[in-house]
Amino acid sequence: MATAGLYFIVFLALVGCVNCRKHEGAEKPEWAKKDIRDYNDADLERLLDQWEEDEEPLEPDELPEHLRPQPQFQFDPTALNDPEQLLKASKKGRSLMMFVKVKSKYSKNEVEEITKLWQGSLHNNHVQAERYMVDDQRAIFMFGDGSQAWDAKDFLVQQEQLEDCTIDNKVYPGHHTR
Repeated sequence: MATAGLYFIVFLALVGCVNCRKHEGAEKPEWAKKDIRDYNDADLERLLDQWEEDEEPLEPDELPEHLRPQPQFQFDPTALNDPEQLLKASKKGRSLMMFVKVKSKYSKNEVEEITKLWQGSLHNNHVQAERYMVDDQRAIFMFGDGSQAWDAKDFLVQQEQLEDCTIDNKVYPGHHTR
């Protein structure tokens, strides 16, 4: 599927510009003289590189997450007493997953409805989270801004149906679990 997309991009590049590279001499490189049906993966990569040659670089917020610059946060020495605040600040602007476990007394359909309700409640409180059911009692909440996970945790641990939630391998039991 990805290869088909690459071939489509290459086709558009060929249609858009027959002489893509500005050659100093009248001679094209050997690979550019080939018939497009004879192009191999390396030729297609070269063509894609040529096509992207004159493009402006993407803005930092448009880059894939792994290529974005790390968000800067001010280290506050007084925050050493609160490690959650340090974690929250360090996850700002980064994706983060939270695993949520609902008490076992609820059925699969009830768990799905409960987690959907939680997701809606978080959304109404301006906490954006995607929800994915993992199994009958567990779901993953995916946060685009990881710092919001701790706000969601504060809400979720107060819910009667919650068994526990896990952020960065730290388990937070629900208040009604004891």
